[in-house]
Parts: sequence; structure tokens; C-alpha cells
Amino acid sequence: MIQTNSIMDAKGLACPMPIVKTKKAIKNLESGEVLEVQATDKGSTADLKAWAEGTGHHYLGTIEEGTLLKHYLRKASEEEENDERKHQNVIRNEELQQKLEANHNTVILDVRESAEYAFNHIPNAKSVPLGELGGYVDQLNKETEIYVVCRTGNRSDLAAQKLSVAGFTKVFNVIPGMSEWEGPTDKTVN
Repeated sequence: MIQTNSIMDAKGLACPMPIVKTKKAIKNLESGEVLEVQATDKGSTADLKAWAEGTGHHYLGTIEEGTLLKHYLRKASEEEENDERKHQNVIRNEELQQKLEANHNTVILDVRESAEYAFNHIPNAKSVPLGELGGYVDQLNKETEIYVVCRTGNRSDLAAQKLSVAGFTKVFNVIPGMSEWEGPTDKTVN
């Protein structure tokens, strides 16, 4: 059994809410204390891991118990903790839609989970869930403009940061993302 100092309930919540609640909960802990985040959103594993990496907190791991995911994070010391970063290059949904309508050669990475992508995605977007992005980086051209989208702009922000760290300079986070996308969409399920 893993010893925790606090348990936070994020069951039934989708991105970005598990991260939002985790940020609040971890503020109430002392350095070195462990937070257990209970969630049911499959994407929360990659989201929390990427968030922890970006802020200096330690993602310890996840235990799956049926549909329940128990994520464990250790709060960083003041010296370890980083200010949360946001990717500097952003593009609004409307601007991306204009580029698509003008037949602008675009690479769109949809970093939501595959089930989210299956029911609603931008035509020709590539499905690369955030947790799988590291294995996909070698297939991308560093000179191409890459537009990263998720449901709300949070997961895509983390993905855009990862791509920038990997040497991609033309990466844009699409905000506010698919939750407010009014352009054409496709689905891969009937």
C-alpha cells in the first residue's frame, strides 16, 4: 500500500479538470508529501505526468483498479518547483480554420485520447495521444508548421512544449480547441 498525505477525487472529470484540481490540492501539501489523484479519464495519466514534469513535481506512477486510475505525485521542494509554463505560440480556432479553408499545407496533431478523436476530429488531423507523442516525434519534420489541438488547449499546450524542447520551432497550440471548434469535422466510427 502506498502511503499518501492527501487523496483528491477527480472521478468523472475530463481534461482539464483533473489538472486544475491537482494544482489546487498540491498547494496544500508540504514539500515531499504525496498526493493520490483518483481519476477515471484515461487521458489523465499523460496529462498529470506532463504537468508534473513541467512544474518540477514528481510523478511517481499510476495504479489501475478497473476503471479507476490512482495517480501518485510528490510535491517538489521550493528549489525543485518551476513556474508553470505556457507555450508561447498560440493560434485561435478561427485562424486555423482560415488556414484550412485557404488550403494552407498544415500538419494537425490531435493529442486527445483515441476515443475522443474517433467521434470528432478536424479532417486530416493525425491522432497522437499525448502519452504516445514521444514515440511519434521522429516522424515529424522540424521545418513544418505543426498545429496541436486537444479538447480545451491544456493537453495541447503540454504537447507543444514537448515538441519545442525536441527542437521544433514552428509549433502552435490551438485554443480553445475542439470543445469550441466550429469548422468541419470527421469521425472514424459509424
